[in-house]
Amino acid sequence: MIFVCVGSREYQFNRLLKKIDELVECGAITDTIIAQIGHSSYLPKHYQYKRFMPDDEFRRYQQEADLLISHGGTGSLIGALKMGKKVLAVPRLAKYGEHIDDHQTQLVEALEKEGYIKAAWCIDDLLDGINSLEKHEIRRYNKPSLVLEIIEEFIRKELKQ
Repeated sequence: MIFVCVGSREYQFNRLLKKIDELVECGAITDTIIAQIGHSSYLPKHYQYKRFMPDDEFRRYQQEADLLISHGGTGSLIGALKMGKKVLAVPRLAKYGEHIDDHQTQLVEALEKEGYIKAAWCIDDLLDGINSLEKHEIRRYNKPSLVLEIIEEFIRKELKQ
């Protein structure tokens, strides 16, 4: 099963959801797909979705998934890594109205360089990324990397405010 998560912020991620729909429709993806689509206006036609999920349901789908396709959000990526999941990250891009800037590219780039995740930098590379993760292992998260330590410390400080 593939679990797709695009976060809960007020931005759409139609580009990712449409591409997955195309890949399912043409038979390139045959796995069951469940998606959390947030504020996206595009509604998938060929796979299951919910706009939002309670935390326990979200974590259950993360646990059950063989592969996670995620936006480049800190919470989604760190949560998946802590579960030891294979992650294909697709950073949101400002030029498509998916966020106010391209900050997600920085986190995704750092985690990919450390070997924790695979990134799809172009939406047309999504299928190659999925196939790559199905065939190859990635570095398992077993201790905090410097990047994750910095992010987790930032989150702790933000929660205290």
